[in-house]
Amino acid sequence: MLEIKGFIETSFLDWDGKVVSTLYVAGCNFRCPFCHNAGLIEKPHEYETIPLKKIEGFLLERKDFLDGICLTGGEPCLHKKRGLFEFLQRVKDLGFQVKFDSNGLDPECLHRLIGQNLVDYIAMDIKGPLDERYDKLSGVKTDLSKVKQSIKLIMESGLDYEFRTTVVPTLLSPEDVVDIAKELKGARKFVLQQFAPAHTWDEALRTIKPYDREVLDEMVKPCQPYVKNILIRGA
Repeated sequence: MLEIKGFIETSFLDWDGKVVSTLYVAGCNFRCPFCHNAGLIEKPHEYETIPLKKIEGFLLERKDFLDGICLTGGEPCLHKKRGLFEFLQRVKDLGFQVKFDSNGLDPECLHRLIGQNLVDYIAMDIKGPLDERYDKLSGVKTDLSKVKQSIKLIMESGLDYEFRTTVVPTLLSPEDVVDIAKELKGARKFVLQQFAPAHTWDEALRTIKPYDREVLDEMVKPCQPYVKNILIRGA
C-alpha cells in the first residue's frame, strides 16, 4: 500500500491553472544538496503515514472544487512495487486528474504510468547539464542514459508536461542553463525555478543568496532558440 507522508489539502501553486491536493511520498535515489525535503529521505519514519481513506474522503468532499492531485516526494517511482499504480488508478476512477513529479531516473515506471493512462501531467526535474556536471547537482553518480530516455518518452507521450530546473547560484551558471535548454530542444515548456536557501540538505547552501529576478530573466533569451516557452517560477 502506498504510504503518503505529507498532505497539503489545497494548493494553487503545484499545477499551473489547477487546484490540487499535494501528496508527498518518502525516499529518493538522488541526494541533491539543494533539496528542501531532506527529512522525507533521511527520516521518513518521523512522518505520520496519512490513511488513504482520509485522502480519498477529502477529495470526494471537494470534488466540485479540486481538479486533482499532485504526487511528489521524494521520488514517487520508488514506490512502483508499493501500491503506486493501484493508488493512481483509484484516484483516476474517482474522477480526478493526476500531476506526477519525477527525477526521470526510472523511464520504465514512467512508460507504464503513461501507457495505463494514470497521469495527466508530468513534471520532470532536470538537475543540470546532461554530462559530468549532473552528478554535482544530483548528489549521486547518475545514469544519464535513463534521464535522456525519460526526456524523450515524456516529449513523445502526447501528455502535457514540463521540465524544470532549480537555478542554484554556485552550482549552476547562466551558461549551464543554456546547455540544459539545448538538451531539451523542442520541448513544450521549460521552467526555471528560483532557489530557496531555507532548509537545504547541504547547510552551506543556506547562506547562498538566490539569483535576482533580473538575472533569471536574462537567462531566458539565450535559451529560447531551443525551447520557446520558458517560465520563471518562485521569483
